[in-house]
Amino acid sequence: MAELAINAFILLFVVIDPISIAPLFSAFTSGESADYRRKTAVKGVTVAGIILVFFILAGDALLEYLNIDTASFSIAGGILLFLLAIDMVFVHQSGLRSATMREQVEARHRTDISVFPLAIPMIAGPGSMTTLLLLTGTPVFRLETLIIIAALVIVLLMTLTMLLLASAVTTFLGETGANVVTRVLGVILAALATQFIIDGLVTSFSSLAGS
Repeated sequence: MAELAINAFILLFVVIDPISIAPLFSAFTSGESADYRRKTAVKGVTVAGIILVFFILAGDALLEYLNIDTASFSIAGGILLFLLAIDMVFVHQSGLRSATMREQVEARHRTDISVFPLAIPMIAGPGSMTTLLLLTGTPVFRLETLIIIAALVIVLLMTLTMLLLASAVTTFLGETGANVVTRVLGVILAALATQFIIDGLVTSFSSLAGS
């Protein structure tokens, strides 16, 4: 159980990457009041949390409905997370973990960015959704599910804290500092993604050998 909690926390923290979200949030809300930034941050994290908890509770049923076995999804999900890790190492802003350049331009003209692009795709993006589907291979309302939800809540609270302190974090780290943190997390994610791929391949070959 402790291993699951640690793995879930590390994966979600690395994929959501609250530190890199803070400078983007600061840029999107530049010139806005502190009250606006606070309400936007709370709403964005709340919406993202609802979406991600849904994936935790319905992930296994979704895979079963689509007739996708866990080994196949582990391989596909591992590949997706590995691509995300490459983006993080080279500090590419792709649609896998943040808003694309066109989406960022569109967001600057919106009066409310809490749902898009903050909640989706900056927090609840393809990477975090895939991670939760990879973590939830057991029926709902098991202890494992509660542990994953707890890990998600902790990461979301950390994300909210970073958003509320976005201006201070941006000033303290600067773009270079934020990029260094992102690159380190990208290397960690690459290793974790590789393990997902290996686990999926081992399970697939074991099933073929047993049949």
